[in-house]
Amino acid sequence: MKSKLEYIWLDGYKPTQTLRSKTQVRDNFDGTLEACPVWSFDGSSTQQAEGNDSDCLLKPVAVYPDPDRANAYLVMTEVMNADGTPHSSNGRATIDDDDSDFWFGFEQEYFLWDIKTNLPPGFPSGGYPGPQGPYYCSVGAQNAFGRDVIEDHMDLCLEAGLNFEGINAEVAAGQWEFQIFAKGAKKAGDQTWIARYLLERTAERYGLAINYEPKPLGKDLDWNGSGMHANFSNGPMRDDGDESIFTKICEAFSKNIDRHISVYGADNDQRLTGLHETQAIDEFSYGVSDRGASIRIPIGTVEDGWKGRLEDRRTASNADPYKVAAAIIKTTKEGLA
Repeated sequence: MKSKLEYIWLDGYKPTQTLRSKTQVRDNFDGTLEACPVWSFDGSSTQQAEGNDSDCLLKPVAVYPDPDRANAYLVMTEVMNADGTPHSSNGRATIDDDDSDFWFGFEQEYFLWDIKTNLPPGFPSGGYPGPQGPYYCSVGAQNAFGRDVIEDHMDLCLEAGLNFEGINAEVAAGQWEFQIFAKGAKKAGDQTWIARYLLERTAERYGLAINYEPKPLGKDLDWNGSGMHANFSNGPMRDDGDESIFTKICEAFSKNIDRHISVYGADNDQRLTGLHETQAIDEFSYGVSDRGASIRIPIGTVEDGWKGRLEDRRTASNADPYKVAAAIIKTTKEGLA
């Protein structure tokens, strides 16, 4: 039997990388990562190589069944140079989490985007819908827009075996969110990118695009932006029951604002204004149950005897979860050193 392997990777475009993919047809594929060969592509067409030395390698790192195609698989890959070293665009290779001690839950917000009107569904041509308020977790055609896309996407993610934890309509019209959780930073990044890929491909069928810009409707308008809140923990956070661990980590984050903001998404200054449940981009704060802080300490962490997680709320919707995880791991380890 012939199988279709969809090789998926991140290109080299700056400041925001985008997804690329191509299909390889193979005989008698057994569905394992070990059976996925290294492949190559023309890096000169993706801002990852020069035309006179254009070969880049695709190293498979995770494989999932593709429920949207017959006899098909989704193969997440890392981009490598021709000599086998990680390409400079390869954020996954920068993650220092070989023992998978770090757990991540990403809350991915985004806007559905009508390519004909250049507006989210629910926005009338040349104008705006009613003020935000009724759209969050909404029900009914007056307030919920694009639900068919969202439901199809969720089903595909679950059938693909992703640890997909939920969906909800978000605060603005046409804005939605899904959640991915995984034990291990690389695995969390892999699954978030695969979920993004499936979302893009699902929306294609409806003539819609996915807009991951952190503030696509403009900085000065009274509409929430889109984030990718990063929930994270490591062994000491989950097991020790010590408030000082969380304080040390948050203080370490306060000393490394630039490290994080540099990988938390392009144009995030449009979103991190201090309004709409955000802290200003050049300030840092943390607090229990504070959705206006840079880092929120969930009330559940406190009630469980200071065992649990933290939520970095600064991460923009267009950030690379690999690079986000790498920065969080580095700062957390420094805080506890």
